Amino acid sequence: MTEAHSSREVLLTRTLVKLADTLVEGFDIVDLFTFLADRCVEILDVAAAGLMLPRTNGELGIVASSSEAMHILEAFEAQSNEGPCPDCYRTGQPVVNLDLATAHGRWPRFTPRALVAGFRSVHALPMRLRNDTIGALNLFRTHEGRMSESDVNAAQSLADVASIAILQYRTDIDLRALNDQLSYALNSRIVIEQAKGIVGERSGTDMAQAFTLLRSYARNNGRRLADVARQVIDGTLRPESF
Repeated sequence: MTEAHSSREVLLTRTLVKLADTLVEGFDIVDLFTFLADRCVEILDVAAAGLMLPRTNGELGIVASSSEAMHILEAFEAQSNEGPCPDCYRTGQPVVNLDLATAHGRWPRFTPRALVAGFRSVHALPMRLRNDTIGALNLFRTHEGRMSESDVNAAQSLADVASIAILQYRTDIDLRALNDQLSYALNSRIVIEQAKGIVGERSGTDMAQAFTLLRSYARNNGRRLADVARQVIDGTLRPESF
């Protein structure tokens, strides 16, 4: 085993342990998924990661992204219903090692946007709950080449943890409760995006820095990210407080 491979396995184990420790009553699911997306970039041979969940109407929405470029591209995936994540969600099967140079026919609208954004290959792993696919983990790379089997297995483990998080959030879960939880996560992300715009405008920062300010304030004060965002929007919490 190489030193790099050993280090990755250690980081993966520590991530899974930390995620398990986080799954306690009242945890912030949006912050947890953002942490998971960030760790995918650290652990796997990818440049960006994100998680997408279905709305009550079946359309996919963004719940977490590791970067602003990833968020923008995922938003296009969701709006156009085209790309690795929608395919993975519809079929319940992983999309692995898709070279965008050869994917124009498969995703004629998504592929040019992804290439312009600097990505060269894409992957998506299903989030499963029992026998149902409840979302997907997006992984984008800026270079060509195959993702190793060990990385694919590690990515699926992280996607499985995301599924467990949703189950843990509502232990006595049924279909309606699941839909309610997925809707909460997606609606929270919409509120957070609105708050990012306000913080960015008033503090003179870009959207990535605005999100970091929101997230840091929520963590430092033991608050849920969505609750902080709502206060920013209604004016009871001023960005100058961050």
